[in-house]
Amino acid sequence: MSIKIAPSILAADYANFASELKRIDETGSEYVHIDIMDGQFVPNISFGADVVASMRKHSKLVFDCHLMVVDPERYVDAFAQAGADIMTIHVEATKHIHGALQKIKAAGMKAGVVINPGTPVEALEPVLNLVDQVLIMTVNPGFGGQAFIPEALEKVSRVAAIRDEKGYNYDIEVDGGVDNETVKACYQAGANVFVAGSYLFKASDLTAQVQTLRDALND
Repeated sequence: MSIKIAPSILAADYANFASELKRIDETGSEYVHIDIMDGQFVPNISFGADVVASMRKHSKLVFDCHLMVVDPERYVDAFAQAGADIMTIHVEATKHIHGALQKIKAAGMKAGVVINPGTPVEALEPVLNLVDQVLIMTVNPGFGGQAFIPEALEKVSRVAAIRDEKGYNYDIEVDGGVDNETVKACYQAGANVFVAGSYLFKASDLTAQVQTLRDALND
């Protein structure tokens, strides 16, 4: 699976999304990771489909939308219309994960499924045949800047093993505490999509900071 870097716009300057999207584009990153939070599934609140639609006018990059919201199936049409390319939803957030993923695919988006650090891989298994991407949270969701949870690497390895055993074709994404030290362990465990927020945006030279991740992966 090809390596994809996904800067998280949650860590960018909210007042300047157009220029921040341009900066991300200039890094050569494959994705823009967009965290949607409702204040219920997680304590924090970010933004919704209207903001994603406004971002879409300023970028042709893949919009990797991660919904940390209750009953995400309610928002499938809105995010499809806003220009989301991938809509990733939590198994913990809906009683109807199978149907919700089907709805995402039917709307023309790629479907992703997520588990939190406290959720076992077994919760994913009934829907792995449906998805284009599996996101393993390597921190507890809701806030940026948290420390990486190393135990999550076992989940990445297990999800990679299932993919190989079953002949599935999903990407494996990690999100939380990803930097030039943790990214290599994630890659070795089987991940190929790497979300990074505070680590990237703390640097004035975003392109150079993204390159540190690529360099770590090539060591």
